[in-house]
Amino acid sequence: MDSAPQGRDDRTTTGSDFLQLRIGDAPPGGLSDWLADRLRLAISDGRLPIGARLPATRVLAAELRVSRGVVTETYQRLIEDGHVAGRGRAGTVVVAAPLTVPAPERPPRPTGISAVFAGEPDTEVFEALRATSARFDLSPGLPDLAAFPRAAWLRAERTVLSSLSATDLGYGDPRGAPALQVAVSHWLARNRGIRVQPREVVVVAGVAQALALLAQVLTTRGITTVAVEDPGSLGARQQLQVWGLTTPPVPVDGDGLRVDALRRSGAPAVLLTPAHQFPTGVVLDGERRRELMSWAADGGLVIEDDYDAEHRYDRSPVPALHSMLAEHVCYAGSVSKLLAPALRVGWVIPPAMLHDDVVAAKRNSDLGNAVLPQLALARLMESGEMERHLRMVRRRHRVRRDAMIAAVRRHLPGAVVHGAAAGLHLMITFSTPVDDAELAMAALAADVKVQPLSWHRQRPGAPGLVLGYAASAPSDIEAGMAALGGALRALL
Repeated sequence: MDSAPQGRDDRTTTGSDFLQLRIGDAPPGGLSDWLADRLRLAISDGRLPIGARLPATRVLAAELRVSRGVVTETYQRLIEDGHVAGRGRAGTVVVAAPLTVPAPERPPRPTGISAVFAGEPDTEVFEALRATSARFDLSPGLPDLAAFPRAAWLRAERTVLSSLSATDLGYGDPRGAPALQVAVSHWLARNRGIRVQPREVVVVAGVAQALALLAQVLTTRGITTVAVEDPGSLGARQQLQVWGLTTPPVPVDGDGLRVDALRRSGAPAVLLTPAHQFPTGVVLDGERRRELMSWAADGGLVIEDDYDAEHRYDRSPVPALHSMLAEHVCYAGSVSKLLAPALRVGWVIPPAMLHDDVVAAKRNSDLGNAVLPQLALARLMESGEMERHLRMVRRRHRVRRDAMIAAVRRHLPGAVVHGAAAGLHLMITFSTPVDDAELAMAALAADVKVQPLSWHRQRPGAPGLVLGYAASAPSDIEAGMAALGGALRALL
């Protein structure tokens, strides 16, 4: 019977979340016709794509407050005209294609290869480069993502879920899950020589968020200048500038940051990557460390981005600056280079004088990181799986580094390699006068992604490229470098 079991007035307020159907829109005595028309329209405009399953007849009838026969009759009509098919226990499934297939959503692309490298790089340049397809991606900053320990992560998740109480699924502490705070403190003690209490660790969404939080805290305290290494990370510099900080450059040489130049700059704070400087790969040497600690003891603040510290191949480990003068060093690290950037998990250890302000900024930003990934990561760290993974990827990264060095010698004769002893990338410089942004653009046209060294400079310097090797197989490195060599020869 094509009618509802209740009055018209009741039906005006009933409906279903499915396709936002409102039974009050149906004409009296024509419920099946109305419902069939609505479903056909949803199939034709793509809201119900091929393979979509319709609600069970009993469920939809209850939501619309109509008899089940109305929905059953509607589905039968759609089956007869070829829009849907009954699949037994799998339910009623859409089998007809929409009249106009909507274009799949894709990330925004630059208008052309030249648009990525035209002019000064803006805050969207990395997204634009990532959105541009290339056969060989030699961008720096990526570990061997294919080596992500999926099985170990799944075991950690299962272990965590099996022991969680219902209350554990509520909002977490903005400072981080206590289990991860403990795991990070143990990890840093074992691997970075840092002795810290778990309560001092603030879990963040990567080093980028750590810099954003610190920028907010510093500006509220009247600090509007943070000196940065030159050359140094364009992304880190942009993150500070977005929050209104000025970033005067301090030169880096073979021994690391020039502390004498830092003193002359008058900056009250400095951001640096002392264990494996980006992009040069140099290590801040002992004398410079002592000079920096003297500068900090006079009232300066050091922001230590422990970039790539765990990935070393031909040299001894370098202790973190935080282990030398914790009260003047704000330490930041993450698992982006250890596991995968997609996890968006990192940590910051602010000096005691900034700790509460950083926690408040984190709370106001997002109420804290997602708890379940924190607990899985804590399990991975405490079980020893993280160390096993690190030992494995070091071997793979070393092979790929050696392949890239050999390929540079074959295809880019005369290029000088820097920073090969550790990390996930190489920096190369050229003695010939070449526009490195133009070279990177030509390389992208040849299906190779690289970053020009000039992106990471504020002052004039030798042209060069920053080349990531950890995420590419040796054969792809060889082919990519051959194409890069061809692009260089075409420019000279």
